[in-house]
Amino acid sequence: MSHLEERRFAGLLNEELHALQHTAKLRRFPAGQTIFRAGDPGDGFYLVELGRVVISAAIGSSESRPLATVGPGEFFGEMALLDDAPRSATATAEEETRAYCIGREELLALLERRPHLALHLIREFSHRVRALNRKYIEEVLQAERLAMVGRFARTIVHDFKNPLNVIGLAAEMAGMAAASPEMRSHAQTRIARQVDRMTNMLNELLDFTRNTSHQLVLATVNYAEFVTALTDELGAEISERGMQLHVEQPLPTVVVQVEPQRLSRLFYNLVNNAVEEMQPGGTVRFRTSVRDGWLVNELQDTGPGIAPAIAARLFEPFATHGKQNGTGLGLSICKKIVEDHGGTISARSEPGQGATFVFTLPLAFPVRRQGD
Repeated sequence: MSHLEERRFAGLLNEELHALQHTAKLRRFPAGQTIFRAGDPGDGFYLVELGRVVISAAIGSSESRPLATVGPGEFFGEMALLDDAPRSATATAEEETRAYCIGREELLALLERRPHLALHLIREFSHRVRALNRKYIEEVLQAERLAMVGRFARTIVHDFKNPLNVIGLAAEMAGMAAASPEMRSHAQTRIARQVDRMTNMLNELLDFTRNTSHQLVLATVNYAEFVTALTDELGAEISERGMQLHVEQPLPTVVVQVEPQRLSRLFYNLVNNAVEEMQPGGTVRFRTSVRDGWLVNELQDTGPGIAPAIAARLFEPFATHGKQNGTGLGLSICKKIVEDHGGTISARSEPGQGATFVFTLPLAFPVRRQGD
């Protein structure tokens, strides 16, 4: 029912009040007075003659949220009368208000005598339910948006901890009075890499929120050299947390076309995901081989393995299980990076043998191994 239809119903009801003058009571409420509270019995149906009434409901244990404002020619309090249930909301006079109060029996008798009024009232119920549904959906969407912002904020804070720690240690080393030029140069390189890493992480998050395909900026790299430099950096980082990274040799010396920054992000995500699941002393093993024109990379940890509850949704956004930090966004970004490179990613877990993540990358050039 439109606002005009609601007023038409109220006008029709007003016309009928002359027949109910002995039972319809005109009540006065000063500003701030509570007309009825949620949980009260439905004692009457109110038609506002003058003033304004705020309808509100409790959210949680203490917070109250306004649902609607009722003015002259409008009505409220009808639901508790018709379904014979306690009040579901609280009505408060926002300003000095005068309203007719019609008892349940009188209202039902009036509707029985005047079917057209009942029809208008049913339309009004439908209108109000639809309006409440829209309001509820809007609030749910807003809450979900805020929750997603919180998840992204936690992801950024969590993922930035490691590179910030590396930057802090490198800066401390470079600032030592006894630091040699080589030490300072090494520290500068580590800091620059971590800054690039954080920039790449932020870009990944932005790409994920836009849900767009990333246009790869490919570079031709020697895969063995790329993996060696990256795993040296990662190994030094996780050793500070009591873990080891073991790279099985020899690595295939193949030339591939990849986007180095994003592929580095893939390695960082997978290794750090493994480290978070392991106790100090744990080991992450990395091996790679060439099969039918593909680089097949396997990363195995000594953690507890993949929980069955999360196995089917492992690469979905925000899928987590038992983690105090992170949101599960890391593995979904890994999937996106691999698929953007034309590869695939999967995971398997065996009891007592941790988890193994396998990702493939297409080869661009013929294969030869170290020492050939």
